[in-house]
Amino acid sequence: MESTRVRQMWHLLEPLHALLYYAPEAFDEAAALGYDTAERWPSYFAWRSAPLGAPGPVGVTSAFYSFSPGMVARYVPGAPSAPPVDVLAARLRAVDRTYRAVLGEDTVKSPELAEAAALARRAAEAAGTEGRPLAAANAALPWPEAPHLVLWQAATILREHRGDGHLAALLVAGLDPVEALVSFAAIGAAPEPVFESRGWSAAEWAAARERLTARGVLDEDGAVTEVGRALRAEVELRTDELAAAPWAALGPEDTARLAELLGGPWLSAIGSGLLPSENTLGIGKV
Repeated sequence: MESTRVRQMWHLLEPLHALLYYAPEAFDEAAALGYDTAERWPSYFAWRSAPLGAPGPVGVTSAFYSFSPGMVARYVPGAPSAPPVDVLAARLRAVDRTYRAVLGEDTVKSPELAEAAALARRAAEAAGTEGRPLAAANAALPWPEAPHLVLWQAATILREHRGDGHLAALLVAGLDPVEALVSFAAIGAAPEPVFESRGWSAAEWAAARERLTARGVLDEDGAVTEVGRALRAEVELRTDELAAAPWAALGPEDTARLAELLGGPWLSAIGSGLLPSENTLGIGKV
């Protein structure tokens, strides 16, 4: 499967997954569980880590990679605020309510969305989970019955499958969590202030920049070098390669059909105004 197609599928599915972290319906469900919803991080960490059980801050820091340990410790208590089984049930309720609000009832009940859900599920079920803890945890969950929830769960498995592979690519490239962010910002994935959401201090950011300068990834002014661009390009290519298996299993024709079917829901998600225009994933930039 070509890298451009693999990346396109990620770009199409990521917003459909990410609505969970920004939708008011999701904050309602999180508040009902007792989470502070004055900011999005308590529910973000709860929703995303719930398939892992109750891993605690050390486990979440390891699996999520790019967040500073201090930030994770602030939002992930040693004991969860609600049992993971309750969080998972609320997560599906949040997605159900959000999709009905954002995509619309007609789309949720449409045969096109049901077809998209079936295709996405086939791809997700072909995603290998060896060495991919977040993908494995989500793949182990029972499938919901409603097609729009199947679509969301498939999108979640596939994005975590890609994300787990991306962390492997970063490790091979010798980029620790903060170096990964500094180098990504340097190639223009998003402005540096966007990456402040990951909780690293100015001193930690500066130290990472110094380490990358010593490696020749950045120059003395903090700009990316040709060596740095090549390193980041290799990381992204390796990430695409590690994310290709589900789409190869689905096949080019069905993958193209899924891409076509996702166009409308993608536009609805982007047009909802819920998702930030700039993000730490660099979607649309690399």
